[in-house]
Amino acid sequence: MIRKILTFTAIATTALCAGASEKLSGTPISSTPNASYPVANLFDGNPSTTFRSAAPSYGWAGLDLGEKYVITEVSIVPEQGSLSELAVIEGANNADFSDGIPLAIVDSRPEGGKQLTLTVNCSRGVRYVRYCAPSSTHTRLAELAFYGDKGAGDDSRLWQITNIPTVIIHTVNQEEPYDKEHTIDGNVVIISNNGTELLEAAGGIRERGNASRAFPKKPWRIKFEKKQQPLDAPAKAKKWTLINNYGDKSLLRNIVAFEAARRIGMSYVPYCRPVDVVLNGEYKGCYQFCDQVEVNPGRVEIEEMEPTDVEGEALTGGYFVEVDGYATEEVSWFRTPHYGIPITIKSPDEEEIVKAQSDYIANYFANLENLMKDTSPETGYRTVFDNTSFIQHMLVNEIACNTDTYWSTYMYKQRNDPRIYTGPVWDFDLGFDNDNRTYPATTRSGNSYLWDSGSASGADGMRYFAQRILTKDPGTADEIKAVWSNARNKDLSAESLNEYVDDNAEEIKESARLNFMRWPIMKEYVHMNPRVPSGYDDEIRFIKDFITGQMAHLDEVIGYDPSERPDDPDEGGIDNTEVTIGKIWAYGNVVFTEGFPEATRYEIFSIDGRLAAAGTCGQTSRNLPQGIYVVRTNATGHTPVKVAIR
Repeated sequence: MIRKILTFTAIATTALCAGASEKLSGTPISSTPNASYPVANLFDGNPSTTFRSAAPSYGWAGLDLGEKYVITEVSIVPEQGSLSELAVIEGANNADFSDGIPLAIVDSRPEGGKQLTLTVNCSRGVRYVRYCAPSSTHTRLAELAFYGDKGAGDDSRLWQITNIPTVIIHTVNQEEPYDKEHTIDGNVVIISNNGTELLEAAGGIRERGNASRAFPKKPWRIKFEKKQQPLDAPAKAKKWTLINNYGDKSLLRNIVAFEAARRIGMSYVPYCRPVDVVLNGEYKGCYQFCDQVEVNPGRVEIEEMEPTDVEGEALTGGYFVEVDGYATEEVSWFRTPHYGIPITIKSPDEEEIVKAQSDYIANYFANLENLMKDTSPETGYRTVFDNTSFIQHMLVNEIACNTDTYWSTYMYKQRNDPRIYTGPVWDFDLGFDNDNRTYPATTRSGNSYLWDSGSASGADGMRYFAQRILTKDPGTADEIKAVWSNARNKDLSAESLNEYVDDNAEEIKESARLNFMRWPIMKEYVHMNPRVPSGYDDEIRFIKDFITGQMAHLDEVIGYDPSERPDDPDEGGIDNTEVTIGKIWAYGNVVFTEGFPEATRYEIFSIDGRLAAAGTCGQTSRNLPQGIYVVRTNATGHTPVKVAIR
């Protein structure tokens, strides 16, 4: 890991000095100065004269070097009484710093009137260099000096703020995003893999989210001009999100919940990676760089509809919707007739959807509600609704005790597939007992689930919809047990999740330290916090203790018995049949499929040739009576297999 080196020495009345590299000279440049404290004071060798910016934010000062230099060291003398921790040193080759990259950061509070020297480890040559004051403070410096070697350098070794990737955004005229409607043009740079990988592309930024927009640490959405695949993400797309995690003092709740979703077996789990963010030269904190949840290869993989898709098979999908407590604020939404569930149509987009399409998906949900009391797999709601994905979604949210499970729930319908599927999971800032409305969540859940406790939130009638499926359908309990037991018998356990928490906490430890320097809220109640941790390590311990207790609680509620696991998890219920691709096995009275190509279909036949079940691989079958079954898929090279339901 590339690290910056900070040293402190007493200031003398002579000029600042450094190592073997040349002390650089150039034309002083700055943001608008206070007229009484011009930028020339920074380079006069006199620490009793100072520079001050006129504005309290995005103030900066530096040099136009006239040509490119590889910077090796920076020395600063903060004015007495000024705040310089988290000041960022930037280098650029455009005069407006639109291509600026960080060279160093002041990662602890320096002493006013004392010289601070920062060693720079960056191989790119830059013409323009500057000191960017911390957020919401005037720039107040007595002296500033840059040292380096003439040359263009290269991009073989750029600098990251910590060991996690650094995302740098510069907007036109340094304008900060101010709402969800207006995208501000700019340039985005992502530095990763210890400074050896670089993505640099034009893109815009705006605010995103709902309640999270009210926090001082803002959430943002990036939209590149062209599709990008940053940080080895599965998707190549224009839109990406920066999740602010303001009220989540672990900075990990989403990441841990998404890992639980992968272990439960959900077909798509959003990509998410912790990053450090710099906006227009200001360090903004530790964020999570995530997928924009949308229809796109590598994300929600359904058909993108055209306005001309108004009849026949084309009209059947794909549709991506959200059960949405904020739906009334959207343009394209409807309310279901029986349960009154507000649903936002995410795709087709509000600007492209036509009446035939909005009518189709609204009527489809109306038909689903009409079938809810019929639990027959052949004639009831299961013919148009996938129970497995709904159960998986519920279980992930219960692992986290997410208060808002049914306040916001994504669902989708594929073309030529009669069923509505649930997913992906999203938004766990209030999960893992971080919500004062439901704390302590395991106790509030009683002998059941938090979503059904009366303490959790729901978008109008969504809770009653969930009750109809999860508690009033007599066949669902066995399905819940099968899905849970299958995951528990693999790699879903309190021990393995807590190990995952530890690994990620260690990875972001330095980023978390800087984040809580920028946002000193660790020992304050913010958002829905039910408790105040003594420090970062205490918050991590709290999450791990919660996971341990909640996993045991769910085992008891669901009736998980580890002694019931199959003799050979790799074969499960397969009877002496070689599988040429993927895996198929029976557990309890449910058939599982995994490892097949995307959108592979399966059919399950009884031994006398009757079709017993069908669906998409990756989703479990419905409950099956005891007997021998043959499972066939449409995957190339797959041999039909026999399974036994005992």
